[in-house]
Amino acid sequence: MKEIADSIQRVGLVANPEKPRIAAVVRRACVYLTEMGRSVCCDTATAALVGSEIETSLDVASVANCCDLILVFGGDGTMLRIARQAAGRSVSILGVNAGHLGFLTTIKAGELTQGLAGILRGEFEIEERVLLEATINQGGTQTTQTALNDFVLSRGAASRLIEVEVEVNGELLTRYRCDGLIASSPTGSTSYSLAAGGAIVSPDAEVLTLTPICPHTLSIRPVVVSLNAVVKVTLLSRRQMAIVAADGQQQTNLTGGDTLIIRRSSKTVRLLRPFKTTFFSTLRAKFGWNGSNL
Repeated sequence: MKEIADSIQRVGLVANPEKPRIAAVVRRACVYLTEMGRSVCCDTATAALVGSEIETSLDVASVANCCDLILVFGGDGTMLRIARQAAGRSVSILGVNAGHLGFLTTIKAGELTQGLAGILRGEFEIEERVLLEATINQGGTQTTQTALNDFVLSRGAASRLIEVEVEVNGELLTRYRCDGLIASSPTGSTSYSLAAGGAIVSPDAEVLTLTPICPHTLSIRPVVVSLNAVVKVTLLSRRQMAIVAADGQQQTNLTGGDTLIIRRSSKTVRLLRPFKTTFFSTLRAKFGWNGSNL
């Protein structure tokens, strides 16, 4: 990876300005990278945090187009937003954790300099993460969204169950009466799907997980299908509106008869991971899996 590390000459900095004390961390990264001979650029919101003369691009997509690496300062929510905007490009993304749990942010803010030094020495791996794509059909109108973690169909403000029909590759799976349904990528298995009772899935597994939220029938359980499957979800409830959310951030209202077709996206995102971190080591650290004391 040393050859790839040497090719990292332009680094984009993108931060969540709402995170406390994030400005100091971004400035520290800017100073260190400049001292190491790398050029730095930011989107306009992040440039305001740095407070000094720095090359600025209008938005994240522009940063992704002109940089070899993007440093994302924030939590997993920030990483999800940036990943969707950078998807399909050759730029790699490295997360600096200024949030809480942080499955996608792999460098702690307090270890920023040491972490970046290792990256510039080539001590990292690059993981290609798949995205999901959803085609939303609303009374003749069609829109398409992408998500790195999941698509969640949930009931609206009314406190009653919704009814949905799910088909996999054209074959009926079942009808759910539930609070909602989560279609999760392997990356998203440790997010909402896990909280709703879904399995933890290794990021390199080629699967898509369908996890109902509070199903009315006790025999209903999460279902794992091929990542290459095409999943069609139809909202059957005629008197109640529902909401579909991409990564919990982009929301669309649905009414009875509207459909959601979920499949593997042709786009991927490149996540850069330091050698010392792995998916399983992150699980042990975040969940406190220390083994039995018996």
